[in-house]
Amino acid sequence: MSGAGLDKTAYDDLPDGVLVTDAVGMVVLLNPAAERILSTSADAVVGRDLREVLPLADEQHRDWWECTDPYGGLPTRTRQPERRLQVSRGPLLGRELLVTAAYVRDDDRALQRVVVSLRDNRARERTDRSRADLVSTVAHELRSPLTSVKGFTATLLAKWDRFNDEQKQLMLQTVNADADRVTRLLTELLDVSRIDAGRLEMRKQVVDLAVAVQKAVDGRIAGGDPEDRFVVNVTGELPEIWADPDKVDQVIGNLVENALRHGEGTVTVTLSPWQDGAEVVVEDQGVGIPPDTAARVFTRFWRGNKGRGTGLGLYIVKGLVEAHGGSVEVGSADGGGARFRFVLPAGTPPYDS
Repeated sequence: MSGAGLDKTAYDDLPDGVLVTDAVGMVVLLNPAAERILSTSADAVVGRDLREVLPLADEQHRDWWECTDPYGGLPTRTRQPERRLQVSRGPLLGRELLVTAAYVRDDDRALQRVVVSLRDNRARERTDRSRADLVSTVAHELRSPLTSVKGFTATLLAKWDRFNDEQKQLMLQTVNADADRVTRLLTELLDVSRIDAGRLEMRKQVVDLAVAVQKAVDGRIAGGDPEDRFVVNVTGELPEIWADPDKVDQVIGNLVENALRHGEGTVTVTLSPWQDGAEVVVEDQGVGIPPDTAARVFTRFWRGNKGRGTGLGLYIVKGLVEAHGGSVEVGSADGGGARFRFVLPAGTPPYDS
């Protein structure tokens, strides 16, 4: 049987590799994802035997096609569950793949074609490592504030009468600050989850970017940073920006915090009109970010040269800015420090007035 009647375009946009054969094992389709996984082209494999195109072995080094006998065996079979297999010969020798096979049969249970689904196990391993890194980071970041909260509350409960009001207030302020730290971490984790799942909720309204920047700076000054460390410049008349004010505050706050944590000297925030929107530039006077590192700063767990924080802040910045239809980039400031620039389109009201 040939591939007649098979809608080959139906497989093109699937994220998993798909290889389809006819009833006797001749390849009739290879989708783009499978081309990437197998480092070949559909033209090179269509018309060839599946067992030649994709030689596979299980953990005991047995030929998987011989063991499963996809073109024989019981006519009641409909699929093979996912298995971790290795390419047993050829240029991809040793490559691990996650393989699933489905048997398409007619009303008389006669085999019409076999659909083989492929996933590169390296992608799953990267995902597993990313999850493990996230768990490790969360555990590390939670341990310190929770230890502090537990220690101070236990001390106050056991020895309340031994401390004066000033000492009690100091300990409670520490507990409060550490509780805020835990809350921020949990908020970051929720943001990462929503960004990854594409489930960010946008509650847009008119946002005054100059006010948002000044609020972020005032918050840092109230928290103990010296006032003369900040410079805010507004150049030109900014357009009306429709955005989610909480998320804009988060973006600006994360970039200012990043400049303080990883940079040195004065932190300069400049706001300007840009095309049909506005741009915000945050610069510091630190050592800057090497060009070979710039591509990684918006990935998870990037912590810079000082290795502090969760490493999620800039990943969240990128996700929030892009959710508004904007963009963010990193470069070098004129003084040699880091320069982060993000742009937001003016946007439109979320409803017709």
